Amino acid sequence: MSKIAEIRTLFEAKIKDGIPDPPGEFDARDLGRVSSDKYLYRVLEHSRNNVQQAVEMLYEIMVWRKKMNANEINENTVNLDYLKEGIFFPQGRDIDSCLLFIMKSKLYHKGQKNVDEVKKIIIYWLERIEREEDGKKITLFFDMDGCGLNNMDIEIIMYMVTLLKNYYPNLINYIIIFQLPWMLSAGFKIVKGILPAEAIERLRTVNKDKLKELVAPEQALVSWGGKNEYVFNFFPENRISVDNTSKSSTLDSQHSLGEMLSLNPGKLLIFKVENDRICAQLTITNMDDSVISFKIRTTAPEKYVVKPSSGILTSKASQTIQIQVNSGFQINSVEKDRFLVVSMQIPSADISAKEISEMWKTIGCKADEYRLKCSTVNMLKSEPIQEKPSHEHDSIMYKLNNLQNNHKMLVKNIKTLRMYQYATLFLTFLSLSLCYVTYNKDCQL
Repeated sequence: MSKIAEIRTLFEAKIKDGIPDPPGEFDARDLGRVSSDKYLYRVLEHSRNNVQQAVEMLYEIMVWRKKMNANEINENTVNLDYLKEGIFFPQGRDIDSCLLFIMKSKLYHKGQKNVDEVKKIIIYWLERIEREEDGKKITLFFDMDGCGLNNMDIEIIMYMVTLLKNYYPNLINYIIIFQLPWMLSAGFKIVKGILPAEAIERLRTVNKDKLKELVAPEQALVSWGGKNEYVFNFFPENRISVDNTSKSSTLDSQHSLGEMLSLNPGKLLIFKVENDRICAQLTITNMDDSVISFKIRTTAPEKYVVKPSSGILTSKASQTIQIQVNSGFQINSVEKDRFLVVSMQIPSADISAKEISEMWKTIGCKADEYRLKCSTVNMLKSEPIQEKPSHEHDSIMYKLNNLQNNHKMLVKNIKTLRMYQYATLFLTFLSLSLCYVTYNKDCQL
């Protein structure tokens, strides 16, 4: 039995034992996710390939979605004024073509909004993005440019991270913190404490000069130093169009968007030394009924020779890819690198290279993506590294409350200092006035 089938069987057995009330019976729309291999694979990957943890996570997702009534969160059930302010919105893509979900922190002022309503806005956007992007990964982008202490609410940021950690499996590509003022860095250290090791690897703190390493200038907003002139203007979601698209893709194809290709190996490229060369092999099979074009990218293009790095596959055809490490690099250096296989449907196998090139420029989010990590034979044979125990929840909440209290005390001290400044200026002015009057009297005498 495959792990996906095992997750499904164990989950169904778990709910047959009875569901506590509250929350009561799960929403049928959420239970429909269990029938999707693609969704269960997301849960399994998020759970680090542990079937039992995946079942527990799937169950907790169902409980949370029922309690929050997540399927009914829409423009009519949230604060529309909050939506239109543009504190949260999706726009642009990172270097891996993943959508940016942006928090414009400068527009948020702590204490001036209903926190529960703000949390519903976050859920609204995550639900909408997950539907519109068909579950593809997104990048969380905290725009901290021009922020002060009153613009940062640790509770809201922690809530966003917790949602993505517990209830939206395998959805994060990067977490980008942009232009973080030094005075706010302590807050993000607390946030970092609750992130799993995999998420910490994807965390990036950047300024305008470094942003281009993660977001191309054409995708970056002008306020970030980019060329994207987008100005936020809220438009309601076209739910009918999104739902119909999802249904038609299920009916018209035997495979979901995530199953256009079959990769062997599926998730981990194994490098080994053969004839004094460090190399790995990847076989790509077109599982779709149409002709597809594929490309292979890597995070370290200067390190590898990939042959072929692109190509065309007819239905059910396969291609073996040879990947070789250039001389001068050690075998252990591959372990931090990543490979990305992207594919798209094309009209026929006879299409010209120029036409394919133009199609790649306009394909955008419609391209399928498959990510592979790198490892070595020696690494697989070694003992697994024991992870450090995560921070206890109580310890995190203590630090959070302590930071919030320190923030309040700091704001209070700043206000007190300002009053002393005003008083000092007044007394100085009064003293100068008295000196002037005394001087005039002395002159008259």
